[in-house]
Amino acid sequence: MNKLVVSLVILVGNFVSSGVFVCNAKNVVVTSPDGAVTVTVGVKDQHAFYMVNYQNRPLVSPSRLGFLLDDKEVGAHVKMGHVSRDTKDETWSQPWGEDETVHNHYNELTVSFLEKTGGSMRVVFRVFNDGFGFRYILPDDNRGKEYCIQEELTEIVLAHDAKAWSIPSNHTAYFEGIYTSDLLSRKDTVCTPLTIEYEKDLYLAIHEAALEDYASINLTPRSGADGAVRLLTALTPWQNGVKVYAKGELKSPWRTIIISQTAGGLLTSRLMLNLNEPSRIEDTSWIEPGRYIGIWWSIHKKQNTWEMGPTHGATTENVKRYMDFAARHGFSGVLAEGWNPGWGEGEEVTYLKTYPDFDMEEVCRYGASKGVRFIGHTETWGRAALLEEEMDEAFAWFSRLGIRAVKTGYVGHLFDGKELAKSQYGIRHYRRVIECAAKHHIMIDNHEPAMPTGIQRTWPNLMTQEGVRGQEYNAWDRRGGNPPSHTVTLPFTRGLAGPTDFTPAIFNFSEIVKGTHPHSTLAKQLGEFVVIYSPLQMAADAIENYEGQPALTFIESCPTTWSRTLVPNGEIGKYITMARKERGGDRWFIGSITNEEARDLTIPLDFLDEDATYLAVIYEDGPEANFETNPYEMTIRQIEVTKNDSLKLHLARSGGAAVRIERKRI
Repeated sequence: MNKLVVSLVILVGNFVSSGVFVCNAKNVVVTSPDGAVTVTVGVKDQHAFYMVNYQNRPLVSPSRLGFLLDDKEVGAHVKMGHVSRDTKDETWSQPWGEDETVHNHYNELTVSFLEKTGGSMRVVFRVFNDGFGFRYILPDDNRGKEYCIQEELTEIVLAHDAKAWSIPSNHTAYFEGIYTSDLLSRKDTVCTPLTIEYEKDLYLAIHEAALEDYASINLTPRSGADGAVRLLTALTPWQNGVKVYAKGELKSPWRTIIISQTAGGLLTSRLMLNLNEPSRIEDTSWIEPGRYIGIWWSIHKKQNTWEMGPTHGATTENVKRYMDFAARHGFSGVLAEGWNPGWGEGEEVTYLKTYPDFDMEEVCRYGASKGVRFIGHTETWGRAALLEEEMDEAFAWFSRLGIRAVKTGYVGHLFDGKELAKSQYGIRHYRRVIECAAKHHIMIDNHEPAMPTGIQRTWPNLMTQEGVRGQEYNAWDRRGGNPPSHTVTLPFTRGLAGPTDFTPAIFNFSEIVKGTHPHSTLAKQLGEFVVIYSPLQMAADAIENYEGQPALTFIESCPTTWSRTLVPNGEIGKYITMARKERGGDRWFIGSITNEEARDLTIPLDFLDEDATYLAVIYEDGPEANFETNPYEMTIRQIEVTKNDSLKLHLARSGGAAVRIERKRI
């Protein structure tokens, strides 16, 4: 660190937790608690800017801050005003999640930028050991009158080009795309999270946190002659071109960058959650993570239908059959899609009636007698207004029957035929659904969502979301389904946004479209159950394909909420190993999966307790397993281990392993 930066750090450190008024001041600096991340904020050529160093290396070059409001640019022709500082070091608990407790430790800097006309803009920076976030606060200068954000002018100027993984914003419906890698400068406008291998030992993930009454972010790369890459903010617009309608004081989402020396470190960051507000649900005892099965894969495989007919899936008799299986094998719920009118041609959609061959009251009564809950489903086909019209009555009905979880769906290019789902219009709708569901003690599994941004901390009944190219593509995709690298890329990309309803654990790879099936081994399907996190985790195959299958014993034992999560190894798009410890117990579960290359991995077990002996049950690819020619071959072995041992796993091509480690009792 040079002498100037040291001086600035000492100077500003004298004002922690206090306010200082600065006019025409020099730049101000805030560092992470460990000193590794340094954010500098100031005014250059009368424009508000920030820049970031990591371990004395340039990370973000001077980058612009500001907005275009109606016909007025905010952040230009400014001088620095009030500067305040704060710090926080706390630990908070999650009702469910990948870790039971979360450490929230940051230093905060708030800077006001004053315009000659008297207007102002505040920017709040929070700097953590593993990255930073910043948000805008615009005061109510319009005295309660509505105004428009035409553009957010935020830039992220990376000091040099780098390899990045992303999906394009344009022509990617519902975020259901394949994440591909290329130099950042070669990419079109992309969705976030945007994952970057910035240098050999430095990884970045750019996203946003606490997206509320605002528009989702996209980023447009622009390369410069100096080798830098400028990422321009491209908010998702309303159809009239306006990005955000605002009234009163406006708080933008946090713009976030996670920084890690390993790819796995991106996955264990809780920066995004820390930038969301604490839970607004005081009593969370009714929120119940769990694993479930459903009448779903059989529909995608054309064995059943959503609409009523001779092969209708969601019949009273069939759902009861699934509930019997769930009760025998320790599943907490059964999902049935297609229980309500609206799936057949010309049928009116409603969530307040059932098809004649489905008795909701009887199904819920029967499930309660078995200790199994029915999971509802409300497909809207993009008709958000219809769901809002009926959801209070429907959720109240569900709640009276003991239903605690509902899967919502929005298959339709535009909400209500007019607005994009990830625009402010869609964000407002999703929030209304979550709040209404919370009132009736309903958990939500949101399909065709906006990209998650950590809102589950504030509304923990928002359990999981899709926003991913999931398992169903392995049933009917005419291009052959998901490639072997897909699920070893998702944890480092889409997974960074939060719980992902990918629907793993397919055990039968038969085809209805030639060449389309899970391009994995059976052991990899088990590994994905651990690697791809969802607190409501679906074992997605039809129950016929689970009967008599030894691999099911791993799914039966695997929790869906954890006390601790580690990433022993991983390379983006190549392989990954996740180790998770159950809540309320001492068992560990490990999932390890690879791309189309076979590989041998060594997993140190130094996370186990001292002076304890464990039994490890290992489900792994057999000697001749191969995802193309022999996907089902799997072995199950048991060995004793301690924290001084390492597991040696052989993963076949597009293969995997799943491990349960339990303390031996004397």
